[in-house]
Order: sequence, then C-alpha cells, then structure tokens
Amino acid sequence: MKPSPRLLVAAIILILAIPAWQGSADGASTLYSDISAFFEADDNAGLTTFRSLLVPMGGLSEGMGMASTSVYRDSSYFEANPAASSLLDQTELAIYHNNWIADSAVESAVYTIRRKDFGFGLMGKWLYLKFPQTDQYGDTLAVGYYSEAILGLNVSYNFFSGYNFTGLALGATLKGAYRAVPSVITDAAGNSAGAIMLDLGALVRFNSPGLKFYSSRNKNCAFGLAIKNLGPAVLGDPLPTVVSAGLSYSPIRPLLFSFDLSKYLNLVDLSLSEKNLIWAFGVEGNITNAVKMTGGFLLKGANPRLSLGSIFDIPPLSINVNYTLDLTTQLRDFNRLSATVTLKLGDLGRADLAKKVDSLYLDGLEAYAKGLTAEARALWQEAVRLNPRFDPAVESLRALESAQRLLETMLKAQESQDKGK
Repeated sequence: MKPSPRLLVAAIILILAIPAWQGSADGASTLYSDISAFFEADDNAGLTTFRSLLVPMGGLSEGMGMASTSVYRDSSYFEANPAASSLLDQTELAIYHNNWIADSAVESAVYTIRRKDFGFGLMGKWLYLKFPQTDQYGDTLAVGYYSEAILGLNVSYNFFSGYNFTGLALGATLKGAYRAVPSVITDAAGNSAGAIMLDLGALVRFNSPGLKFYSSRNKNCAFGLAIKNLGPAVLGDPLPTVVSAGLSYSPIRPLLFSFDLSKYLNLVDLSLSEKNLIWAFGVEGNITNAVKMTGGFLLKGANPRLSLGSIFDIPPLSINVNYTLDLTTQLRDFNRLSATVTLKLGDLGRADLAKKVDSLYLDGLEAYAKGLTAEARALWQEAVRLNPRFDPAVESLRALESAQRLLETMLKAQESQDKGK
C-alpha cells in the first residue's frame, strides 16, 4: 500500500496529462505506462469472478468516484451501502446506462421506496459484451454476446430514529447473478454459471462538533460500513467480496465531501486477497437549486480513476451524466460515459407531516408563553401522536408534567403548613 500523498500527485498527473491523451496514441500509451508504474500493482488483482459486480451502474456513486458508503442521496446506494434505502427522501424509479469500454455496456434499473423508517428496493443490472468468432484470416464466422445479469432485493430499517439522534440504519441486499457464455467461445457450456450473494451495511448520521457552518436540522456528517458480495465460490472462483468504510462531511450547505477506504477479500483463500487498500474521494457541489456538479478520484492498484459528473433536477425528473477517465480509455474517446434518468415519485407525505408537527410544536410554545397550559399540552400531545419520536414535543410534555407535579407538591406543602397554624 502506497502512502496517501500519492493520491494528490496522481490527480495532478491526470490533469496535466490531458494534452497527451488528446495527442498521439503512442504518447498516450507512454503516459499510461508511466502512471501505472508510479503506483504499486497488486499481484492478486483479478482473481475473482463476476467482475460486473465491480462495474458501476452510474449515478451519484460513480460521479463521486465511488466514495459513497456514507452517502444516501440516490438509488445508486445499491452498489454502495444497503442501509441507505431507509434514509432516501423520495421514492425513485431510475434507469441507468453505462457505456463501459470497447463494445461493452451496462444497463440497470432500480425502484426504491421508503415508508417511515423502512426502506425497500429492487435492482436489475445487465452487462453485455460482443464476442465475435473469427477464422485464421480474421473473417467473422459468428457473433455472440457474453453477458452477466444481476438481480437484487434490498431491505433496510432506521432504528431509534428521532429528532436528536437520527437513528442507526441497518440494511441487507440479497443478490442473484447469472453468467451466460456464448457458444462461439470454446467450452462455453461449462463456463456459464449462477451465483448468490449478500450485501450488509450500516449507516449513522451526526453533527461534527464546531465544524458545521450553517443552520439546519439535518446532520452534516455520516459514517457508513458495508460488506458486499458475500457468497460461495462459483466453479471454484471467489466472488469479489469487498469491505468498505466511508465518511461524508458537509461544512456548508452547498458542499458535500466524502472519503472511502475499501479492501477486497478472497474468501476461498484469504492469503490471495488483494494487498492494496482502495482509496476514494468525492465531492458534490450545488451550482444552483437545479444544477449540481460532482467529482471523484479512485485509486485501485495501478489504475487511478478520475470521474466528473453533472446532475440536473427538472422535477419530477433528475438527469445525471458522468464521465470516467482511467487507464482503460482515452480522453478523446468518450466511451466511459454513463447517464441516469430518475423519476421521483414523492415522499409519501413525510415532508407535509413534518411541517404539521413543527407547526403544532410552535403553536404549543406560543400557548405556553401566554399561560394557556392546557392548550399547550393538547398541541404537544397531538404532535407526539403524529410523530412519537419528535423529541422537542416529548421533552416539553415531560417538563410540563414535572412543573405540574412540582406545583401540586408546593400546594400540598402550603396546605399542610396552613393546617399546622
């Protein structure tokens, strides 16, 4: 594992290298070789199967360089942290297209919904690659498609959620996958196979002490843990199991920074696990209320990856476009482009309910200030009925009851004193 200062150096190299990528193929090839040699290659890389699990669908996760274990903004949580579905603001139906490399592409669809603290999601993902069979003269004899299909079912729940502590979200995604090898490949029948696996995740939100420079009820930090692709070997080959930890931080309202640290595991033989840690950094910034920009940097072995993206919110649609640059492509060939169209289907009335609870609480404070204790109690009780975990109303009722008991004690003491006279 190389020291973290290399991450910054790598980003500078990639930025300064743009003219070379736009120049000759030989120049780009030399530059790629230099960059790859700068980082430490991993002898155990590429020993796992179902590699489509590591190809991103797109969306915010890819736009932030896959530094999204603690980010819960869109349905791309499926590839980041299964706990995030219980924290999404709105129900979403999203279609993803990722024009990967060469003639390969990834198509995905996700539906996710949240009811109070319960999150639920469905995902389908399909990677396909054109595979021609040629004769000794290079003429095409037949064409087939190598493909890997993945289906996922996600559930999560945000435990102990309230006003002060916003809860601990825990989630799981059960995934099934199938690999279809075309007949044009020798011994194809023996290589087609299925797999089953599980993702587990946890996510908690909090405020950073002294480092939140704006007023908001929303917490400005989050910490997430996830382990993905836990499952038995396929034809003797391990799945690409990965353990990730992530931290996100919003110093001011328009900015969000994220950092992920991941480790790949070979569950068939742990000694063959990839040695290098995977470092990822991401940023999201609001340009206007309708336009956001994202960027990310991922260092995985000897292949650094730079991502840039834009998000356009045109209610009820959200459109996301990302471009990813690494050593498998060139800047002049935009074949690492992903696009996502998300239809936002509302929040099932959560925002309206929150406004009503806030209004009841404030009206109760006003009534209490006027000495209308019974009216204040009724308003706060209604707020708690609508949201039993609205801590300000719960604490106000508790204080009101304590004050009432204290008053009754004082009155009884006064009566006893009067009788003694």
